[in-house]
Amino acid sequence: MDSPDKPEPLPRLFGDTTADLAVVGGGFSGLWAALMAKERDPSLDVVLLEGRRVGWAASGRNGGFCAASLTHGLGNGLSRWPREIATLVRLGAENLDEIERAVAKYSIDCGFERTGELNVATEPWQLDAMDEEAGLARELGMDTRLLDAAEVRAEVDSPTYLGGQWDRDGCAMLDPARLAWGLREACLSLGVRVHEHSPVRSLRDDGTALELTTPHGVVRAGKVALGTGVFPPLLGRLRNFLVPVYDYALMTEPLTSGQLASVGWHNRQGIGDSGNQFHYYRLTKDDRVLWGGYDAVYFNGGKIRPEYDQRDETFATLAGHFSTTFPQLEGVRFTHRWGGVIDTCSRFSAFFGTAHKGRLAYAVGYTGLGVGATRFGANVMLDLLSGRPTERTELQMVREKPVPFPPEPIRSGVIQLTRWSIAQADAHQGRRNLWLRTLDRLGLGFDS
Repeated sequence: MDSPDKPEPLPRLFGDTTADLAVVGGGFSGLWAALMAKERDPSLDVVLLEGRRVGWAASGRNGGFCAASLTHGLGNGLSRWPREIATLVRLGAENLDEIERAVAKYSIDCGFERTGELNVATEPWQLDAMDEEAGLARELGMDTRLLDAAEVRAEVDSPTYLGGQWDRDGCAMLDPARLAWGLREACLSLGVRVHEHSPVRSLRDDGTALELTTPHGVVRAGKVALGTGVFPPLLGRLRNFLVPVYDYALMTEPLTSGQLASVGWHNRQGIGDSGNQFHYYRLTKDDRVLWGGYDAVYFNGGKIRPEYDQRDETFATLAGHFSTTFPQLEGVRFTHRWGGVIDTCSRFSAFFGTAHKGRLAYAVGYTGLGVGATRFGANVMLDLLSGRPTERTELQMVREKPVPFPPEPIRSGVIQLTRWSIAQADAHQGRRNLWLRTLDRLGLGFDS
């Protein structure tokens, strides 16, 4: 976001206006919803309202992984929707293909690389689960390959790697800020009216239209698509299903040719390790290493505060883990550090719904992997607003809601107990304690 190519801000909303569709939120959910609404019907009058700048908090200020998975991984999808997992895998693959086509169609320069993702085992107990999931993935038609220790280290060299699984086609790497800026320009080119620095403070249904009030103006719209993630929702019922979890990342200086050669990484895959508390990391266009994850943090009370975007304790932990993973990169400096808030729900993948007699639709709760899945979620919102059933709206995943979280302070206690239990499982060969096994039986199995 600190690139000199960052576009100039668009004007705030001043005064009153009307629209056929109002989109709330200038993250990926909102940008895709506005863009595809105009693609479906160019005559539609669409206005997008963003509280700060477009892309400011898109998908939790993520690491730039654009995955095909709609279910936060195959394992999570299989455990929750086994009867429709083949359909979900197909729809996810189609969604990623469509993102790639949109990037080309609108000439979005976001460093899109269809390199796939390498899931690596760093402890012996992780290998069996990896072998089982790879078999299931192949049965579902996914292009995945198992690697032994020598093979995975030939791809990317770390002394911590014991094996790996390469999903060769199910993930792309990209620059998320440039994707958001490119989608903003695509929306503008199709006639979407975009207003930045225009937070929606209230929503009122007057019986004929939904009225959205910002500090300096009002939009009256026939329909509303709500893509605000975990930020204070305009729909009160969502508070029971969402919690803010903070994720953190570091970025190195650009690697020299010698440093890069010491690691390998010729195929430029995104990488994630297989612990319950996992890291994700990747190479950027200018050969920096983005290194994030592991320490997903919930602040008691569920507050969202700017100061939570920086957490020295987590950055020190991440830096230490980086050194352990790539000792040959000793001395490489970190130039950037940041955090962002993720919209987490109890099923760890997005859920959907409508309100105000079908005139408002929402898609929230992505819990990660939102860069890709938000486009699918935007399509679901538009389908729901159309009132016509589609393959997407008939999915069990779309029709049902996650289990709500308990109220505070019980919520904080439950989440902190779960975080402690996850760390204990990683420290004891993956063995899940009674608390985690109970959550598993209730369909609330949890990782970081």
